[in-house]
Amino acid sequence: MGEMPKHSVSVAGVVVDSDGRVLVIRRRDDGRWEMPGGVLELGESFEDGVRREVAEETGMTVEVERLTGVYKNLSRGIVALVFRCSPGSDLAAQTDEAREVRWMNRDEVTRSMSPAFAIRVHDAFDTRPHTRAHDGVQLVATT
Repeated sequence: MGEMPKHSVSVAGVVVDSDGRVLVIRRRDDGRWEMPGGVLELGESFEDGVRREVAEETGMTVEVERLTGVYKNLSRGIVALVFRCSPGSDLAAQTDEAREVRWMNRDEVTRSMSPAFAIRVHDAFDTRPHTRAHDGVQLVATT
C-alpha cells in the first residue's frame, strides 16, 4: 500500500473592527490580498497560531473570538481553520511578510480577493461556522 497523502493545517484571523471593517494584507510573495494567516506549528494551539500569524503579518495583537469556518484547498491539500478576532491595542503596520496592511469593508474584500478567500471574510459575519472546498481560487461544490 502506498503512502497516504498528507495535509497541511493553516490558521487565519478575520480581524473585525468596531466599524465592521476587516484587517487584510497584500502578501509580499504573490501580491494577493488575504486575511493574515499561515501554517500552524507543531505543539501550537489553534488560537495561539492565529495570534502569532496575525502579529507576524500585521504587528497587531488580537483577541480570538470563535471559529468561523474550515476550508480545504483541494489542489494543495491545505486545510485552513479561520477564526473571527477583535483587534488589540497595537496598530497594524507593514511587515516582512506583508507589503501592505489595511482595513477593508466587505465590498472592498469582494472586489480585491479571490472568491476562495473573500468567502472566508463573509462567513466570519455569519452566526455559524462553514465548511467549504476550493481549488485555490474558486469555490468547488461539495456534496
